[in-house]
Amino acid sequence: MFTKIINNSKRRKCRRPPEAPSQNPPSNEQMSLSKDLKENLQSMQKVFENASDVVIREFKIGAEQPVRAFTVMIFGLFNEASVNENLIKPLMSLDQNIGKESAVDIVKESILPVASVQEYLTLEETVTGILSGDTALFIDGSNRVLMASIRGWEARGVEEPRTESVVRGPREGFVESLGTNISLIRRKIKNANLKVEMMTVGKQTKTEISLVYLHGIANEKIVQEVKDRISRIETDSVLESGYIESFIEDAPYSLFPTVGNSEKPDITCAKLLEGRVAILTDGTPFVLTVPYLFVEAFQNSEDYYSRPYLATCIRWLRWLAFFISTFIPALYVAITTYHQELLPTSLLVSIASANEGSPFPTIVEALLMQIAYEILREAGLRLPKAVGQAVSIVGALVIGDAAVSAGLVGAPMVVVVALTGISSFVVPALTDVTTVTRFVLLILSSFSGMYGLMLGFAGFLTHQLSLRSFGVPYMSPLVPLSTSGLKDVIIRAPWWSMGFRPRNLGKNSTRQAESLIPQPPMDSHNNN
Repeated sequence: MFTKIINNSKRRKCRRPPEAPSQNPPSNEQMSLSKDLKENLQSMQKVFENASDVVIREFKIGAEQPVRAFTVMIFGLFNEASVNENLIKPLMSLDQNIGKESAVDIVKESILPVASVQEYLTLEETVTGILSGDTALFIDGSNRVLMASIRGWEARGVEEPRTESVVRGPREGFVESLGTNISLIRRKIKNANLKVEMMTVGKQTKTEISLVYLHGIANEKIVQEVKDRISRIETDSVLESGYIESFIEDAPYSLFPTVGNSEKPDITCAKLLEGRVAILTDGTPFVLTVPYLFVEAFQNSEDYYSRPYLATCIRWLRWLAFFISTFIPALYVAITTYHQELLPTSLLVSIASANEGSPFPTIVEALLMQIAYEILREAGLRLPKAVGQAVSIVGALVIGDAAVSAGLVGAPMVVVVALTGISSFVVPALTDVTTVTRFVLLILSSFSGMYGLMLGFAGFLTHQLSLRSFGVPYMSPLVPLSTSGLKDVIIRAPWWSMGFRPRNLGKNSTRQAESLIPQPPMDSHNNN
């Protein structure tokens, strides 16, 4: 036995170097199609063995000297009525003779009334097209297969997205169909410079991905960087855009997202017009956009459809809600535990009397209530809508009131947790960030009060300043400072004053003409 192993190892060492031509037969991916129809039929039957949803239809083309042919399609992915009417019926009812040599060209150019027909030469391309919903037509005597795009499957209609509802603005949202999502963008940006490049990711799923950008506005370096990162993905499956996000983001260990997402076409189009790149994934309504900046989390599409005064006030409210949801619990623990002198005497006495019967320290109360709130929130999201709302509302009221009545926590802590929870939903894009940051700051403030809180804040701020999204500083236009970019950060300036696109995103910074401020018409009497 050992002798055999040694002899085999010697033979492996004596083999030819890797650069020598291999004698192995080509794989299915490299196999070319045959001119013999029977061989092609056997290849299709072998590839789709034990696949009962694959439909293979054999028939003849022509009258006196018919040419044999067959189609391959997958049930549920093709439009049966359209295939029968536009492909099989015209071929079977053909009353003229066509030779094997020219059959493919005649069928493609003169017979098939289908808008999109492509020719494939390899088995891999053919199988991929069939799995994508196309119908493959094999004709005897030709090693070319005609792939007719006659797709049709059940899909959700365009409707208002539930995660980004607005009072004023378009009500349409992306769906799970890649073609529909691209058409929604095309309807809003009627420009030939809008480029759509297709890619395929996933060894098993072969998910189609589209890169959408505006040529002449988007930075070519950013576009190329997006292509390079996606092309480097080697994974078995991509079932949602979140898979792509985790592979292409700049800081995978960071709490802060460096890739944006949205399911509204108007938001995606607005970002494309600023020079960003959109990544559309088949099978999901969420579209990724890069580069992504921190200030984007505080911007809403409705800000740009209403007057700037109310939009500015609401934007201030979002910034305030973000700081409340992140810092208020830690600030409450720090002050009540270490810095009671910062509170007015009457307020300090009120808090002390409310916490008099509580057996736990303030930090334990805060952690218990925060964990209970997160459990209720998760239960409300995962349960059916009607039941989830009842569980969230009733659970919060019952648990909060019972905890105070039993003396487990003080009433001020319930108020702090409730205010924190409500504020976290004002900026939904940063809900994950505020949740984790809140617990970290709570623990730091319980050890050293305000010093721990400020140390945690400085650490998170330093981390944010070090982040980049596809080469663009994450905190721009705040750092580095851009005065023109500040018109759309803390405030929402009027449209006529925002003549330039955000810096570092696109190469064409001019958005619109100057001096577009509205002016009343001149009085004709004064002219006279």
